[in-house]
Amino acid sequence: MLQKLWTIFLLLSISILSPAQEELKKKIEDSIRGKKAQVGVAVILNGQDTITVNNNAQYPMMSVFKFHQALAVAHYLNQKGLPLSTPIYITKKQLKTNTYSPLRDQFPNGNIALPISKLLTYTLQLSDNNACDILFDYIGGTAWTDRYIRSLGMENFSIEVNEDKMHKDLSTCYRNWSTPLEAARLLETFLNKKLFADSYHRFIWQALTTCETGKDRLAKPLTGSDAIIGHKTT
Repeated sequence: MLQKLWTIFLLLSISILSPAQEELKKKIEDSIRGKKAQVGVAVILNGQDTITVNNNAQYPMMSVFKFHQALAVAHYLNQKGLPLSTPIYITKKQLKTNTYSPLRDQFPNGNIALPISKLLTYTLQLSDNNACDILFDYIGGTAWTDRYIRSLGMENFSIEVNEDKMHKDLSTCYRNWSTPLEAARLLETFLNKKLFADSYHRFIWQALTTCETGKDRLAKPLTGSDAIIGHKTT
């Protein structure tokens, strides 16, 4: 969803040898001081230590929840023994016209079958709202996704409404929320635990690390460095 919110949601999962945690926390606090926004930051250091700033709030995830959904889709396919090439038939009715959707722009008449891998690319890299809701319908809705993420040990988040509901009533976006640390913990879990077969993991990792949107945001200061940047922009 392309909406203007006075909330900035930064999720980091990185390995840093120095500076010391207190110094890094102070730099983060200094960088956000005076900004006309509520900013929450969570950093996981070397898989062990954490730094948080303004973590005790429920930040609306907006399209960041499409990362959560991608993990749930991979789990669903893994359970069913289905490959990422599994097709989903898409009707014209599913391609809503009043929302952001490169998928609809490319296939305005619908009545096509696309592999799940393609739909995940639309959601993870282009934040396609129609593709997102099609995938929710396929795996059992937002409630099913919420339950799966909770099964990974996450608690401080909620996924209740899909993109269509948020578009019809913007206030419902606050029902899809997370603390910064819980979002960072989910990313850390994806990176370091075997949640499903390697083929699904590699696909999601590649989608995140080859994403071209949002390069002028969090990733910009790291341009030209050796950092590997994987992200799901809002």
